[in-house]
Amino acid sequence: MSTRRGALSLLLTAEEKGSFANLLLSRRALDAAGEEAPLLTALFYGTVERRLTLDYAIGVLAERDAESLTPHTRNLLRLGLYQLYFMSIPAHAACDQTVALGENKGERALVNAVLRRAAREPMPLPPEGRRARHLSVKHSFPTATVRKFMEILPEGEVESLLSAFNEVSPLTVTPNLAKISREELCCLFSAAGFPCEKTPYSARSVRLGESVPPEKLPGFAEGLFLVQDEASAMVAEALCAERGQRVIDTCAAPGGKILSVATALGGEGSFYAFDLHESKLSLIEDSARRLGVSLHTAVCDGRVGRQELIGTADCVICDVPCSGLGVLGKKPDLRYREMGDTLAPLGLAILKRSAAYLRADGVLIYSTCTLTPEENGDNVRAFLADNPDFYAEDFAFGSLRSHGGMLTLYPHIHGTDGFFMAKLRKRK
Repeated sequence: MSTRRGALSLLLTAEEKGSFANLLLSRRALDAAGEEAPLLTALFYGTVERRLTLDYAIGVLAERDAESLTPHTRNLLRLGLYQLYFMSIPAHAACDQTVALGENKGERALVNAVLRRAAREPMPLPPEGRRARHLSVKHSFPTATVRKFMEILPEGEVESLLSAFNEVSPLTVTPNLAKISREELCCLFSAAGFPCEKTPYSARSVRLGESVPPEKLPGFAEGLFLVQDEASAMVAEALCAERGQRVIDTCAAPGGKILSVATALGGEGSFYAFDLHESKLSLIEDSARRLGVSLHTAVCDGRVGRQELIGTADCVICDVPCSGLGVLGKKPDLRYREMGDTLAPLGLAILKRSAAYLRADGVLIYSTCTLTPEENGDNVRAFLADNPDFYAEDFAFGSLRSHGGMLTLYPHIHGTDGFFMAKLRKRK
């Protein structure tokens, strides 16, 4: 009861304040839940993630629009329906314990009626003939997002992508090569009871067999690894930075890419981490201290840059702000936020300024965690058309090869975040 009450409280706060789920589910909340922390996490994140599906079900089962209900009743029904539809919790337990959280007799009666009906009937969905709407409700993505994916992918792959986003992603980490090899880190994890494997594309990453709080893994406090999706680790590898070089990350937060480069080079070089938001720089600095590497950090608008560093960098990482359509599985509330039409122009503006940091024969990796052509390949082609002193350079990760210097990764195909990267070299 206390865990469900805690989940309901978080849901109400998230709706009232519009806060990100990961910020609300703080370490304090998990510590307070104790042994029930995994259940609290599953209830809260899952209900946030499946909100669209749950609200459609409320409309059918309660025969009234979910938005017409009070926030407390709406979120209580969401919580109960999530347990019935998506968790292996006995129906009587899900119904009884959810109903008990009702604030009054009328609310308890409504919640009881809806949940009892849900326990008897299959989950309601729109007809399959309305393909975009059907997939939207079935997988809990806005119809506009589903249609966007239908423009990008072949018909048969859209549902595979949506399904992949709704699967629990195992934890992936990058070893601090200045302290430990990938093989040694795998042995350390396995000996401590955490099965893991080497990733198929990145030559550095290690994937755990399950989603594990990184602080519980051996070697975290000692800085033996950093948490990083395989796709992000691949950016650092494609850069091919060498010891002693100057590397600039123009939109660095939370710092994984520049830290991956710095640790792989044993800290030998000059590493700069810039970000528009000062509050995020402390997170990068904390990680750098734990890993034992030195970085220069500073607040910097990527569209403006730092004049004193123009023409001085050997390598530049340009991971621009984007719509985030490749990481919807890891950020459940991001899927419900509106996509602006200013992100593609912003990314191109930052790319243009970031390229100015490079000296002759320098390399820039342009990357995003989204899948839209206008934020990805279109920006790269527009930049190359206006900057003949740059050219796209192909790269590979084993048998996985770029085309025209560009590579897109998909969760349902590659098992990584949805990700785009392009390698650009400045002519000698």
